[in-house]
Parts: sequence; C-alpha cells; structure tokens
Amino acid sequence: MTQITPETLPEELHKAAGTVTRLLAKLDDSSVAEPSELPGWTRGHVLAHLAGISNAMARQLEYARRGETGELYDGGMDGRNKAIALAAGHSLTEHTEAVTTAMDAAIAAFDALGPEDWQARIAYRDGTVLDGGLALWRELTIHASDLGVGFGPETWNRPFCEHLIGFLAARVPDTYKFVLQPTGLPQRTIGSGGTSIAITGMLTDIAAWLAGREPSLGSLRATAAADGVDLPDLLPWPAPQPAAR
Repeated sequence: MTQITPETLPEELHKAAGTVTRLLAKLDDSSVAEPSELPGWTRGHVLAHLAGISNAMARQLEYARRGETGELYDGGMDGRNKAIALAAGHSLTEHTEAVTTAMDAAIAAFDALGPEDWQARIAYRDGTVLDGGLALWRELTIHASDLGVGFGPETWNRPFCEHLIGFLAARVPDTYKFVLQPTGLPQRTIGSGGTSIAITGMLTDIAAWLAGREPSLGSLRATAAADGVDLPDLLPWPAPQPAAR
C-alpha cells in the first residue's frame, strides 16, 4: 500500500487543485445553479464549500505557525453551513475567484512547510498539519467528483483510494469486519467485528462506496459465509472535530 508522506503530499495537492481548476473552466452560470451529485446541493454549494475548506485549512496552518490552535470554521459547523448557503448562488466568476484564491493560499501554505512543521498540532480532528493536508486532498478530490462534470470516482488514483479506505475504516460498524477484495489487487481488511463480509469490485468503486458515493465502474458484491448479502449500512463520516470530552 502506498504511504502518503510530507514529501509526496504536496504534489497530490497540486494535482487535486489542478483538477478543480480545469472543471471550473467547464462550467457556466447556468450549470453552476444545477444540481450536483450531492443531494440538496447545487454545484454552487460544492464550490462554496471548496473555497471554505481551503480557507479553513490555510488558517489552520497559520495558527500552527504561531504555535496555536483555532477552530476549523468561524462559528463552527453552523458558521460553515451558513457561509455555504450564502455563497452558493454566486456567479461563476465569483466562484472561480473565491475557489482559486483559497486553493492557491492553502497549497502555498503547505508548500512553505519545513520537515519539522508537518507534525505541529491543529484543531482539525485534534491532529497534525499532515492530517490537515490529507483532509484537503480528500476534500478537493471527492468534491471535484461531486460537481458531476466528468471527473467521477473512476478517475481517483490508487494512492488516493488506498488512503481513503484507511481513513474511512472508521465507518465500519463495530459488529463487522470488511474483507475488501479489489479486482486485481491484494485484499485488505478493515474493521474488527466478529462478522466478516467480503466486498468485491473495482478499487475505485470500493472507495466511492465507503465515501457515500455511487460506484461508477461496475457493481460491488457483498458476501457473508459464501452467500450473497446486501451491502451493509455504514456509520457516519468521521467528524472534523473530536467529540467533546
């Protein structure tokens, strides 16, 4: 399995941002107002979120540079949601400026890190700057697909899929152990419950399903004790902030 490191992550961030920029060029004002792949969200909502999470991660690095931590979004998740709702109806020109400016600032902040900076603490998931960079990679890549303009999960590369599966192992219910059997690749087990379910299909489809997206290259097959079963329900996506203690 490919490990993403501080040495390799910046290149992946640049690739993901480049994809978003290319997809922005495919849109116009009318298509921005059309539904995205996310229920209840237009493409404008997705673009507003991309700008918001990029700005939020840039701010996390600014706090870390000062040896401080601060909340991911102004006003927490309520503030995040209000900002998305307010910006969703902007024109393509406004979205393009907001998204590209925010992505450029965030990626420049990651590019400027020294080797010792990646383990500085941030508020996001009570983690490190590296965790924040991985989160931005996930957000840019997955939401580029959510725009629904020809960059679906089938285009996710193997390192991204393998990283995403590891991150989303937290969605496996406690009673289950998933034996993932990606076509042509080594199997992988996530979860530690007593009931084993084998999930067979393309790697990108397995990653998309765990991320709550539709598999696009074929159907996934689930089996338990050699019998076909329905794909199991998953736990919620890991929260961006740790639970209150």
